[in-house]
Amino acid sequence: MAKVTIVFGVLLIILGLVGFFATGAIHHTALIPAWFGLALGVGGILAISPSEKRRKIFMHINVTVGLLGLIGAAASALHEYGHARSLGMDPDYKALTAQIVMVVLLLIYVNLCVRSFIQARSSRKE
Repeated sequence: MAKVTIVFGVLLIILGLVGFFATGAIHHTALIPAWFGLALGVGGILAISPSEKRRKIFMHINVTVGLLGLIGAAASALHEYGHARSLGMDPDYKALTAQIVMVVLLLIYVNLCVRSFIQARSSRKE
């Protein structure tokens, strides 16, 4: 799972950079996915360890970072969409798309982590 974490970290960094440059490199908040990606990438590297205890700790930290990013991006997307619509305006579709992509990526990542945790726990019981 550590290598999967690194892959998702790289995908989030790419998403953040694409979002930043798509907005004309003006809106620094477009880099938020990149910061979550950096955290996951570093956590994934730290989770590559022969020590099972260290690997478990870092993977639990990584899935927590992923879950926080998922909740934050989903809440932000819903808030911005609702706010723009309540003012009778169209939302910023570039930002909304980036947030939705971040939500989807992190939803897949958290789901993979939870399945991996369940599988690891059930294999220890047998």
